[in-house]
Amino acid sequence: MRAVNLLPKDDGRPRGPAFRNDPLVIGGVVGTVLVTAILAAMFLTASTGVADNQERHDAAQAELAATPVPPPAVAGASELEQEKSARIGALSAALSGRLAWDRVLREVSLVLPDDVWLSSLSATAPVAASPTTTAGFSINGRTYSHDGVARLLVRLSVVPQLSNVQLQHSALATSETGRKVVEFSINATVKAAGA
Repeated sequence: MRAVNLLPKDDGRPRGPAFRNDPLVIGGVVGTVLVTAILAAMFLTASTGVADNQERHDAAQAELAATPVPPPAVAGASELEQEKSARIGALSAALSGRLAWDRVLREVSLVLPDDVWLSSLSATAPVAASPTTTAGFSINGRTYSHDGVARLLVRLSVVPQLSNVQLQHSALATSETGRKVVEFSINATVKAAGA
């Protein structure tokens, strides 16, 4: 009998898988492992955060359940509410009838012509409780001509808080410096707030 060698011949080719030394395959495997590791770490971090939030939520629910219910309102509290409402109403009524003098005087100063100067100004606020009481606004002053007085009358009539603007008197006079001037006196009615 003759001996037969059943082992394959050694042909010089490397044995094992063909991709063992291929850098693309190795890079792909390493990248897949890294991406999987990163995703696993993110999942574990997120699940830990959810668990912590759930614990805090449960603790807050337990604290809320342990908090006693406030007692019902006392009978005296309704009296305090009524008194508070009355005070708020009185304050609102007082503020609604308030006349803003700073706005009135600012508007008068804006309409005052350049060639007119005032020597006196007096004003009385309207009284909301007494509609028969008239609020007065009177000014005395000087200008160089009767045209200046007329311009002032027209301009005062456009001030919203003043009505019934009337010239009381206008007369030619001599000033301290010897120059001819026109002295005048103008009266008006002050409108109540909200009118």
